[in-house]
Amino acid sequence: MAVLDFGDPKRPVDVIFVHANGFNAMTYRTLLAPLSGSLRLWAPDLRGHGHTTLPTSLSGRRGWRDHADDLIALLDSLDGPPVVMAGHSMGGTSALLAAAERPDRVSQLVLMDPVIWGRLSVALFKLPLSSRLAARIPLVKNALKRRAVFESREQALAAYSGRGAFRGWPEMMLADYLADGLVETAEGFELVCKPEWEASNYASQAHDPWRALKRVDRPVRILKAEAGSTCFPTSSPHGMPHVTVETVEGGTHFFPMLKADVARDALFDAAV
Repeated sequence: MAVLDFGDPKRPVDVIFVHANGFNAMTYRTLLAPLSGSLRLWAPDLRGHGHTTLPTSLSGRRGWRDHADDLIALLDSLDGPPVVMAGHSMGGTSALLAAAERPDRVSQLVLMDPVIWGRLSVALFKLPLSSRLAARIPLVKNALKRRAVFESREQALAAYSGRGAFRGWPEMMLADYLADGLVETAEGFELVCKPEWEASNYASQAHDPWRALKRVDRPVRILKAEAGSTCFPTSSPHGMPHVTVETVEGGTHFFPMLKADVARDALFDAAV
């Protein structure tokens, strides 16, 4: 598992920040690096992303247990006091699943529009039949159609700039995503996160974030997008006094890219 290390290597890790599906740790460099003057932050590449070389198996995959287990191993490798677990989208949910298994290694959580569907949807995702219907999910279809190879990094940058999920992104953040999101091969510059793996992450939803929210006995701060959110918990989830949910005014699912100051302030507030 590859990990970017921001901050003084002599101090304990304060924050572990986990990226969204299809991206990588480097994508969030301009969000995390300004905090490195007073905090130490680790940003891992989940399997199938960035420089991490852990295997990606599609066969029989139903949920994000593999991502959670990888983060548990990362937590177990740490010395020092409990850390803030944080993440965006799939990364936030994976951080939550890991923290529910290792609450002694976590001080609190900051989740940025994590993927937490409604309770009924989560129950349906657990049914065996749901795996057969996954191919019909629009996000899965779109991921499988994604162009995987480019002639150059410049071509990829031009193809993504101002389009789709990348609309409005700062150019430097997009360049950082491509820096670790492409690898040079004989065919050209290829996406490290294969379309099939990205689609599998969208389709594999049989894990239970609601159960994890109830099990984790640490403060959980959820920052929820105002538009296009993947997070269903209300401002005060029933029976979970340790969970707070705030809506980011004007924020989309990609507010950590578009409103980095909001995301950065939340990380700093949790860690100090």
